[in-house]
Amino acid sequence: MAGKVNNFAIGLIGMGDMGKMYANRLSEAGWRVNACDKEDKYESLCEEYGDRKNIYIFPNGHLVSRASDYIIYNVEAASIDKVAAQYGPSTKQGAIVGGQTSCKAPEIAAFEKHLPEDVDIVSCHSLHGPNVDPKGQPLVLIKHRASQGNFDKVEHVLSCLGSTHVYLSASQHDRITADTQAVTHAAFLSMGKAWHANAQFPWEIARYVGGIENVKINLTLRIYSQKWHVYAGLAILNPYAKEQIRQYAQSVTDLYKLMLGGHREELEDRIKEAGAKVFGAQTWDEDLLLKDEVLDRFSLGNKPSTPLPNNHLSLLAMVDCWSQLGIVPYDHMICSTPLFRLWLGVTEYLFRKPALLNDVIRIAIEDNTFRSDDLEFTFAARGWSDCVTFGDFEGYKDRFLSTQNFFKGRFEDATRVGNEMIKTILENTQK
Repeated sequence: MAGKVNNFAIGLIGMGDMGKMYANRLSEAGWRVNACDKEDKYESLCEEYGDRKNIYIFPNGHLVSRASDYIIYNVEAASIDKVAAQYGPSTKQGAIVGGQTSCKAPEIAAFEKHLPEDVDIVSCHSLHGPNVDPKGQPLVLIKHRASQGNFDKVEHVLSCLGSTHVYLSASQHDRITADTQAVTHAAFLSMGKAWHANAQFPWEIARYVGGIENVKINLTLRIYSQKWHVYAGLAILNPYAKEQIRQYAQSVTDLYKLMLGGHREELEDRIKEAGAKVFGAQTWDEDLLLKDEVLDRFSLGNKPSTPLPNNHLSLLAMVDCWSQLGIVPYDHMICSTPLFRLWLGVTEYLFRKPALLNDVIRIAIEDNTFRSDDLEFTFAARGWSDCVTFGDFEGYKDRFLSTQNFFKGRFEDATRVGNEMIKTILENTQK
């Protein structure tokens, strides 16, 4: 379908970070964008976008819904039912509606419940944050209730993002994001909470600088620099996520107990069996997603002259978790986030280097340097799992914000370095 659709207007309900990214990209491509957020933000949005070509700010979602041909809800997953109930009935006859939430089960349920029957539903999800260039990143498109013609219109509109389109159902989307994002976030959230509990800024400690540690630190800070509800909604509302996050906490606990007990043979057998299930028999490093020169390039601290040992409990537990759940992470590369690709890159780096993995197992049994850190990490992993299991949004929020406040001074540097890492690994995966 060539060119713009005559008089075709796009509505955005919700102008948070992702909503603004969509507004900017769509308007720059020549589309008319009708946008709104909460009514008390109307004046500030008018000031921000008053001179912006093709962007028109409305007081509320009723007016956006009545004036737009394709409406995208950019709201928290936990709020989608409430917002759709409020504005859905005002949807223009024959329009197309979708959402950009990270969890599709509650979103689709809300649309089916509150939208008029003459409205088509085509949802989407950009699998990256608002500060990442969408070009080449996965964009999930979900044709839930729509004619092929309307689906084609949506795809044409969103093609201006330059993303790689992935076609899934809502349930397939939630399963894959649980397998990738939910567990990945749990690992980094647990690292941050453990460093917070020990009052550690890891980039100031020699044993946390260089190589794999650079990825851990930068991505942990990257997650804590974002809004808590993004991660809470994905973990708590995704019907598949609880099992994955619970298993990660269990894997952390099991491996830590083996380390404490000095059960070297049992620990080694379990780790290598998990590695074989996830990575197969591959041990070469010619085609690794991340290599030494890449890992060492992105540091927030000064790398020591001699690398210091680490048992990498967080990475060992990740592969054990994937193994226990029967997840093959490479199966989801086409629908993965930059964070997941980096996380997979460092786990692959460890498990496909036999000498390094053997040394990590030796350190886990013989070296007590990380025992207190690993204890806090185990507590943190179980704490996040409990929040998700009990659906405790307030507990999740409190845990997240307290650690966010602890690290907030380094978020700008972490975002800058993280973007460079994401660009590098995207180039590697495309190769």
